[in-house]
Amino acid sequence: MSRLPGFRGEYLWEFEIAERQLTALAEAFPETTYSWRPAEKAFSVSEAFVHLATANFMLLDLLGVPVPADLYPGVSGEGRERFAALIQRNDEMSRTVTEKEAIRTLLARAFDAVRQSVTNATEADLEREVFFFREQTTFRRGLLRALVHMHEHMGHLTAYMRMNGLPAPWADWRPDRR
Repeated sequence: MSRLPGFRGEYLWEFEIAERQLTALAEAFPETTYSWRPAEKAFSVSEAFVHLATANFMLLDLLGVPVPADLYPGVSGEGRERFAALIQRNDEMSRTVTEKEAIRTLLARAFDAVRQSVTNATEADLEREVFFFREQTTFRRGLLRALVHMHEHMGHLTAYMRMNGLPAPWADWRPDRR
């Protein structure tokens, strides 16, 4: 399989691993467990998946890639005003998008948005300065934040699987731990 050269190809290689495993987790959880949460104030399974997807859209927006208008109707403005509107809408989706199929669709759209942003980025785009979470950095670092966030919640959701007595939906490298 041919890959894009440099950082973009390396990023997409790692991204595809996270996408594949998170998609497998979303599929492996029975729909009846999507409302499960380990504690009253913890994310439910559905909230964790929606948070992951909507955070991808928000992180891209902070990098200058606008959120999908159909998912974020009425979100406008700039700076703090826009950031607050994005968070408000993400929180709303976490409460209302709860069905497995809707969540799988949302995840696929979020993954596709990240993939397209990386694929379409030029070397100059990757070096472009952005103001990201109260500091000047590069578009490239913002993309790394998105990848790290996906892995963070992959671990989170893998723990949820195991807390529900379910195996991770991929082969374990240690067969004695199944």
